[in-house]
Amino acid sequence: MKVLVIGGGAREHALCRSLSLDPAVTALHCAPGNAGIADVAELHQVDALDGKAVAALAAELGAGLVIVGPEAPLVAGVADAVREAGIPCFGPSKEAARLEGSKAFAKDVMAGAGVPTARSYVCTTPEEVDEALDAFGAPYVVKDDGLAAGKGVVVTDDVEQAREHALACGRVVIEEFLDGPEVSLFAVTDGKTVVPLRPAQDFKRALDGDEGPNTGGMGAYSPLPWADPKLVDEVQETVLQPTVDELSRRGTPFAGLLYAGLAITSRGVRVIEFNARFGDPETQVVLARLRTPLAGLLLAAASGNLADLPPLRWSDDAAVTVVIASHNYPGTPRTGDPIEGLADVASQDAPDAYVLHAGTKHDGDAVVSAGGRVLSVTATGADLAQARERAYTAVARIRLDGSQHRTDIAEKAADEA
Repeated sequence: MKVLVIGGGAREHALCRSLSLDPAVTALHCAPGNAGIADVAELHQVDALDGKAVAALAAELGAGLVIVGPEAPLVAGVADAVREAGIPCFGPSKEAARLEGSKAFAKDVMAGAGVPTARSYVCTTPEEVDEALDAFGAPYVVKDDGLAAGKGVVVTDDVEQAREHALACGRVVIEEFLDGPEVSLFAVTDGKTVVPLRPAQDFKRALDGDEGPNTGGMGAYSPLPWADPKLVDEVQETVLQPTVDELSRRGTPFAGLLYAGLAITSRGVRVIEFNARFGDPETQVVLARLRTPLAGLLLAAASGNLADLPPLRWSDDAAVTVVIASHNYPGTPRTGDPIEGLADVASQDAPDAYVLHAGTKHDGDAVVSAGGRVLSVTATGADLAQARERAYTAVARIRLDGSQHRTDIAEKAADEA
């Protein structure tokens, strides 16, 4: 099978790495990719938001499967264009991707499906914003209704900061604060059958101790030793399957990757948000533990045959990923800085630790930074403590001027395991 992956971040590098290890994959392509993905896939230039251009590239390459990584192309309908060209595509339709593209739509679907979530108001005027903030009180949770690349959510005790964010967004969802730890659970679905993957936890704040501004994610780990062993079954029964069934009932079946961001509250599991694609950086640790070949799983979802697939196989190992970010991230990042030490990790730490590229590009023979989150250093081990040690040993080999990373990814979970 020839596979084309759309996107160029660490999530796509994780996908391409797993696909490159799949014996069923005879040729692997990625558009646009990055400097790291170039080591495992042939790169191509394409406008990822142009469905016709993506479909034409897939046809030209003879791709038997297209995997759309980021949310923006999915919300733009790229998966629809690929399917219309007769090529299997892993990724929901434009209509179904509204589950991520509009927080208000997602709340409406959850209400129809009876899925437990935070109480919320959709606000479009300053008066509605003030009423909602007053109704819930601090901490205030304000979410941009549309896509915001992981930066559209503000959680604050400062009512003026909450109001300022709400008014800057236009249409917002303001909701009650959910207490308790957060969990990310991915599920592969063909619109009927739902196959959950293993849960992970990510770290959204920029600084150690969950301080600093929200980011796209500074690290992740899996498994979750503190989580109830029945958690996945419970979420499958109360969240994932009802949501897929509700979207099917509405005539907009969701086939692709359904990502549930969950809060384990004192009153039970609640959905914080849905995403319509693999999450970054959780994908890095979840795929590090998956033993079932990836291409067959995603093709089964794209072609409606998930029910025929045998149960997924998983490694008992733990996985940890640590994000190395540019100077000033999540503000406007500095780019163009050379990255050194990548060969050292490859020669001294592989296969237990490896580097997945996010914002990188080639500048002559050098690899330089090209985004806010630059690298995801990922490691596996017999337990979280060993995986952490291996990840941070590899992080220490990387040299990127002005870079930053958290030093406490999975620390608490490893101590408690």
